[in-house]
Formats: sequence, C-alpha cells, structure tokens
Amino acid sequence: MALVNSSGYAHVRLTVTDIGRSASFYDQVFGWPRAIDASESANDPGVEDSPEKFYGGVVYQTPQGTLFGLRPVGSDQFDSTRTGLDHISFAVSSRDDLETAARSMSEAGIERGEIIDLTDAGIAILSFQDPDGINVELTAPLS
Repeated sequence: MALVNSSGYAHVRLTVTDIGRSASFYDQVFGWPRAIDASESANDPGVEDSPEKFYGGVVYQTPQGTLFGLRPVGSDQFDSTRTGLDHISFAVSSRDDLETAARSMSEAGIERGEIIDLTDAGIAILSFQDPDGINVELTAPLS
C-alpha cells in the first residue's frame, strides 16, 4: 500500500541561468499564460531565498491545470548525466501535433531532434533543448 494518496504532480520548476532568456524561450515555444511573473525582482537582495517572491522567477499555467515554473540561479550549465533532472516532457494530442511542432521549431530556428516512435511504450517523442541545455520533450500517443 502506498504511503501517500496523490493524484499526480502539481508543479515542476526548472532552475535557469537567465530568467529573461528562458522565459522568452518558453513563451515562444508554448505560449502559456504566466500565472506569476516575479522576474523583475530577480536581482533584488534576498529574492533568491524567498519562496514568497517566487525566487524572482516565472510560473506558467499549463492547459491541464498544473504549473510550470522557472527559477533563476547561478551560472552552472545543466547536465542530464548528474543526479537530478534528466528531462521534462509535455503532452501533445497526436503524432500530427509532433510533426507540426517540429516544422514550427525549424522555422523558428530552434534546434531539435527527429520524431522517434517508441512503439513498445505506445508513444512518439520529439526532443529539443532550452537555452540552458535542459532536454525538453513533447510526447504523443501513437494510437
């Protein structure tokens, strides 16, 4: 029996090196509304330690109701081979949506991988990196 009865995650927050650059990137890619934008205070004294001020970050409202946040931190580059985050994946409705996203990213100059069908898992994925090198995926059902 599980220790916690949870219906899923409520939010995810990525740490980023440049809040303006990263917020612009995610604005362009997803276009989600900003539920909170504390980025103007990112360099204020004490903000980096203030959850009440959202660490000077940005929080997006996703269409499914979860929150996706960005938190400005130091200058370390992301490394998926170290303990912590490997990647984050966002759902799209169909493989056609992946193909549309791939074309749109190419037209916008965003480097991306090819669409990969993972037939054993019943999904297809499209990977790309954000400005800090964090691997972001789009995932669609194959059926």
